[in-house]
Amino acid sequence: MTSPRPLLRFEGAARVYGNVQAVAGVTCDIAGGSFVALVGASGSGKSTLLKMVNTLVEPTAGRVLFGGEDVTALPPARLRRRVGYVFQGIGLFPHMSVAENIAIGPRLAGEKLPPSRIAELLELVELDPAMASRMPDELSGGQRQRVGVARALAGEPELLLMDEPFGALDPLTRDALGEKVRELHERLGLTTVMVTHDMAEALLLADRVLVMDAGAIVADESPRALLAGEGGDIAQGLVAVPRQQAERLAAMESPR
Repeated sequence: MTSPRPLLRFEGAARVYGNVQAVAGVTCDIAGGSFVALVGASGSGKSTLLKMVNTLVEPTAGRVLFGGEDVTALPPARLRRRVGYVFQGIGLFPHMSVAENIAIGPRLAGEKLPPSRIAELLELVELDPAMASRMPDELSGGQRQRVGVARALAGEPELLLMDEPFGALDPLTRDALGEKVRELHERLGLTTVMVTHDMAEALLLADRVLVMDAGAIVADESPRALLAGEGGDIAQGLVAVPRQQAERLAAMESPR
């Protein structure tokens, strides 16, 4: 029996900036419905690879297929309607209200979101619909990032891309929003690809973890396999950080 076609496929996808190879010929399939974390140190190529999916960055070699179609051949408005994107550092437009920020994607595609849909999206990310009229600078960092998630979901996308979505948040807010995103992934039947430098976050939220180094995928494992020691030295170096933190906390709790 043939396996179903992946929703997302990287075929030798590469990106060069001058003499720098940011992404080095990545080939990888991502199945519909999966939650994949892209993990690696700064400069490993993970954000560049993610941005190839919605053509914020175009490959200099190879290609990216979404639903079997080359993303660079799809009309940008149609592609971005099907692909929600949560920016690193939130990225709300400061001169637009919360409602206008949420509605920007559909508006660019020629559709006007009714107030009822904006209220529904705010409730989806556990914000009061009355916040629709507020400006971004009136919100906390966590509230702004929830608006960012609502904006990414406004077009009812099939695929949700998240680039270090929680990096600027305090640990408590970060944990709560991570759980909410995972819940929305399940409830809305999304396929989610999240870039993070935080291995603990990847292990807790994702079904599958891709570890990048020097523009290449060097490990492709489940969280359970990584915790069991699989994936090689680079992956295990990243796993060692939360593991050592947990061990130090456990040692502090044990009687002296």
